[in-house]
Amino acid sequence: MAIQVSIYEHSEDIPVLPGINVFHSTELFQVLEQTPGFRPVLLVAWEDGKAVGKLLCITRRNLRLTGFWRKTYVYGTGEYFHASVKDEIIFSKFLSYFTIRFQTESFFLEFRNLERPLFGYRYFRKCGFFPVRWLRVRNSIHHAVLDKWISASRKRQIARGLKNGAVMDVVRNRADLESFFGMLRKYYASKIHRYLPDLRFFISLLEHPSYRKMGQVFVIRYKDKIIGGSVCLFSQDTAYLLFSAGMRKSYPLLYPGILAVWDAMVYAREQGFRHFEFIEAGVPFKRYAYRDFILRFGGKQLSTRRWFRIKWKWLNRLLIHLYV
Repeated sequence: MAIQVSIYEHSEDIPVLPGINVFHSTELFQVLEQTPGFRPVLLVAWEDGKAVGKLLCITRRNLRLTGFWRKTYVYGTGEYFHASVKDEIIFSKFLSYFTIRFQTESFFLEFRNLERPLFGYRYFRKCGFFPVRWLRVRNSIHHAVLDKWISASRKRQIARGLKNGAVMDVVRNRADLESFFGMLRKYYASKIHRYLPDLRFFISLLEHPSYRKMGQVFVIRYKDKIIGGSVCLFSQDTAYLLFSAGMRKSYPLLYPGILAVWDAMVYAREQGFRHFEFIEAGVPFKRYAYRDFILRFGGKQLSTRRWFRIKWKWLNRLLIHLYV
């Protein structure tokens, strides 16, 4: 039977669907739906009345240096459930709709965090996307000792921070969350290349019925003050770090930024996750201080790619020739 694709723009219209990938889940759709500046769209493929694939598309309005330019992106290439045709065929239908729907209203189209770098290659090329090499940093946290691969200096910093009075904890209530967000916003204010969602994103995540299963917000406290923290999403056997920050200049001997990451790794291991991945590791041909920072936690650097398409046709054609 032919594959048919349905489009859902409101969470109340989405039927019960299979799947364990948080980046294509109804739960994440609901969180984004309540976040100002975001608009999620879920594509679902059906075969003989059964869902055989889904793809969550996220449109974000950028109010920073680029003005009101919109960006539509996808984490990975979707989630699939044993159809009679190959996953790539279903993806090609998703990609065709994605391109037609968003190419005029969004300046950037992007597919990021690809688990399989070559998946859908010819369909991306057919739809006018160009690839850029990218890096991922993934930690294995299922060994007998969690700090097995961590650098000696990082171990000393963690031990000193805890000895000097820093406490690792999770967000308990909205007051904690607002305090954490205030610190996070100040940290990200100078990070032009990083985007911080509105407070409503974190509130929606905290108050969602599936919060503990979907993610967690961690904080570092010192004398009842939040001086650092991080945010993770959980999917399958992996915890993904979305945001982290610490008041390292105000509390240099407590290493709050380091403890914020370590706290998330310890929690993920205790919950049975096998891997811990940093969501943003940058491009391989440019030095990136944050990548140097996260590699000292003992993770492995993996090569992957991201696929892009730009609204301006002349520039998109030029980049295709440069990168392909």
